[in-house]
Amino acid sequence: MTLHVVSGAVIACRLFDVAFAIDLAKAEQDWANKIRTGSSRGRLTTTPAKAVAFGVPPVEVELDHVTLPLDPPVQAIASARVYEFGVVALTLRVNTADLTWPAFTERLNAVHSVVEQEAVWMPLLGRVRAGIGEALIRPATAFLEEDYLIGAVHAFDDAIQADALMQRIDLVPLLSGEVRPLSDAARADLLRHRYSYYTDDLVVLTWDRAFIFEPRGDSDVLDALEVANAQLLEMRYYDELLDAELPRMYDLVEATQRPHWPLPGARRFADLARRLYTLVAEVTELTEKVDNALQVTEDVYLARIYAAALDLFRVPTVSAAVNRKLAIIRDTYTALYDEAHSNRSETLEIMIVALIVIEIALAIIH
Repeated sequence: MTLHVVSGAVIACRLFDVAFAIDLAKAEQDWANKIRTGSSRGRLTTTPAKAVAFGVPPVEVELDHVTLPLDPPVQAIASARVYEFGVVALTLRVNTADLTWPAFTERLNAVHSVVEQEAVWMPLLGRVRAGIGEALIRPATAFLEEDYLIGAVHAFDDAIQADALMQRIDLVPLLSGEVRPLSDAARADLLRHRYSYYTDDLVVLTWDRAFIFEPRGDSDVLDALEVANAQLLEMRYYDELLDAELPRMYDLVEATQRPHWPLPGARRFADLARRLYTLVAEVTELTEKVDNALQVTEDVYLARIYAAALDLFRVPTVSAAVNRKLAIIRDTYTALYDEAHSNRSETLEIMIVALIVIEIALAIIH
């Protein structure tokens, strides 16, 4: 017998890197003054604060409903979260009721086909930027993006346990978006990351989609997935930033090492060293904030899901690449500082020798 989804939702998330950083206190104040709709500081709803908490709670803002051109058209509840490390996370939530499981899967895939279009998101992003524009620190001119799609069910028409649920519904079309049957190996790989805490809840993660069965309506897993995506987005940003900076750094080092009078050369080395030190300090500070965006201590279940999402999204891999490039720049800074110090010493030695020669010459003349 086919299960019916009595209560559920399709949740589409799109995250944008909009600035190097965001002053959240100013963002909250500006939103209240300009837009005059609700805003609040985000917190996990059911987990004790001492177990799991945002490092710095993001600012949540209310947005207008959006009509999605499905058949028939549906209303999506729009909201946004603003993170201090420069990310705006937009969410569209389409509530569903009384759908068969195949119909729920079709609804999710239909929503996905619509929200893939930039035209759905850009007006929402423009509204958020207009409301908090003055809080943006070094705004971006081009946006990096990440997206994620979630099918959440709060109640089926039959009380069912998580183990039995996997036998009653086919999650593969929902998690893959494919209509053709997948191979056994592909199905097994797609369903590999699944987690349950109670007997009646279930979370299944993939690279770009997730299924959540949560009868109690908790949203903490949704929040953890959003933070993991935000961390991936920011690490991608820093990786690209340093990719562009390294060749420029090599060119500057080469230009600095060309023949020159010792004193100006020392200044060139020192100026470039200070510039690289500033870059390393800024990126290190922001990456630490990204790493500490969500602090998980005592909630073992949520910690497992969060860690699995980070691993699945390759956040540690991208973060390691960022750290390697930062190490190269730190080593270059150290070498430039040593070179500047050596040049200054050489300059002082030349000046001392020159003064001695002048003194000898004056003595001979007299």
